[in-house]
Amino acid sequence: MLELKNVSFSYIGQNVRVDAVKNVSCTFEKGVFYALMGPSGSGKSTLMQLISALATPQEGEILYDGKPISEIPQNEYRLRYVSLIYQNFCLLPFMTVMENVTYPSTLLKVPKAEAVENAKVQLAKLSLDESYYKRRPHMLSGGEQQRVAIARAMCTGAAVFTADEPTGNLDSANAQVIADILSRLAHEEGKTVIMVTHDPAMAERADVVIRLKDGRIDS
Repeated sequence: MLELKNVSFSYIGQNVRVDAVKNVSCTFEKGVFYALMGPSGSGKSTLMQLISALATPQEGEILYDGKPISEIPQNEYRLRYVSLIYQNFCLLPFMTVMENVTYPSTLLKVPKAEAVENAKVQLAKLSLDESYYKRRPHMLSGGEQQRVAIARAMCTGAAVFTADEPTGNLDSANAQVIADILSRLAHEEGKTVIMVTHDPAMAERADVVIRLKDGRIDS
């Protein structure tokens, strides 16, 4: 379980202060698919950065199974606890599909044979068979690249998945495929899935929709 307690974060520039997230408290449970929605500037992406430890709350705290994430080394947290899925896929262009998917396992010092077997299992779940293993990202469609990125995230064994506009670069058919995958991650594998989206059709696929406005949860 992930819990936010009175979390606030501001961007401070020259003579300018932007309160991006203001006193947000909420809980994200295991096995639930969440959607964060709101207009541009509402704080959605900043909240995701805070959950993913890409930014640190200036006030309040974030707890992972009751433990403040500030007490967990950031690199370890992002490798073992939370997996990130990006709008632009963030695949390494000089690596093959298999190399991309096994890369987090390499960082976790998982033996190569074990990492490859795990990657095969995760890729198969996403309908990516061995014909994809040696392809490089430029040889894949957008939908295929996003599935590879999700398989890579799945290989870490993390319990929380954050997805910031994961279908923003995809057509509607591929977007629904990604929604199916995220839903299965929550409902069949017990993961906490938190997705930022502007797309009402994607938000409808979530179990819980959290709406943000001016950095606060809009009740």
